Amino acid sequence: MVGIIDVAKRAKVSTATVSRVLRSPHTVREETMGRVLEAIKDLDYHPNILARQLRTLETKTVIVVVPDISNPFFSKVLRGIEYVAAANGYQVLLKDTTNDLELESGYVDLLRQKKADGMIFLTVMNSELVNIVENQYPVVLACEYIEGSSIPTVSIDNISAARKATEYLIRLGHRQIAFISGPTTSVLGQDRLKGFYQALAQYNVTVEPVLIQEGDFTYESGFNVMNKLLALNQLPTGVFAANDEMALGAIKAIKSKHFRVPADISVIGFDNIKFSTIVEPELTTIAQPAFEIGNKAMDLLIKLMKNKKIIRNQYILDDKLIIRNSCVKKL
Repeated sequence: MVGIIDVAKRAKVSTATVSRVLRSPHTVREETMGRVLEAIKDLDYHPNILARQLRTLETKTVIVVVPDISNPFFSKVLRGIEYVAAANGYQVLLKDTTNDLELESGYVDLLRQKKADGMIFLTVMNSELVNIVENQYPVVLACEYIEGSSIPTVSIDNISAARKATEYLIRLGHRQIAFISGPTTSVLGQDRLKGFYQALAQYNVTVEPVLIQEGDFTYESGFNVMNKLLALNQLPTGVFAANDEMALGAIKAIKSKHFRVPADISVIGFDNIKFSTIVEPELTTIAQPAFEIGNKAMDLLIKLMKNKKIIRNQYILDDKLIIRNSCVKKL
């Protein structure tokens, strides 16, 4: 059986260099790495991963817990995570909770069973569980935060971003503004609702409670909630949906009732997913730096797994209002 010593001899390098090529290729000179990779290919060398794990007590695997893998926003975050993970020799194990609390708890058990070196949560349903785990294992939270927790987090300021979106509708002259929120049990749902209320208060705008309806971040909930709003005696002139999927569902519902977007009802979303430029009209929305969120989250997790010092625990990245064609001034 071909071993690492054989590869080192063929490439005329040390076994330590071969190991670095396999585990941390960014630390090896390009010319040296080329010789090692050629030797590996010529000798048909396959590293004994199990033996390496037993020696280092590492799995070189991280778990990413996603609330809903069908949501296209999370695919951008995952790309950012995968990019940094691959560059550092880690593989990513994806776990979808489907917003199920028991599944989330079960995935945390994988850390306890040492089946992974660390974990990134893209949302959290059981904050108490995560607070307990983060004191024992490397854990990072991306896209949202837990109030009062020391767990490292990477996100935008969702309150400020939601305030910005609502303020845009108000400045266009809209006063009858509906809000389709995310689940109020989630931090994202709560923060974006706070931002909506803050903008209303800032401009002394009062809306009827019936105009604020809870969705679940899915296209279907946006469609169904918008149909409820269209059944009201006084229709909203503007709608802010707490994510793009619900905004797209709202546009579908508006058109199905033969109203026009934005001539009759303006719609703004949140996330800037790819479909926001495909829908007609193109969707005005809040853009999150999803890829960068994933990059930073994985970078922080690697530091934790290597017991390196983290300068600060909370990183707030910039969001941006993307103005397209789904909103117009209220005449």
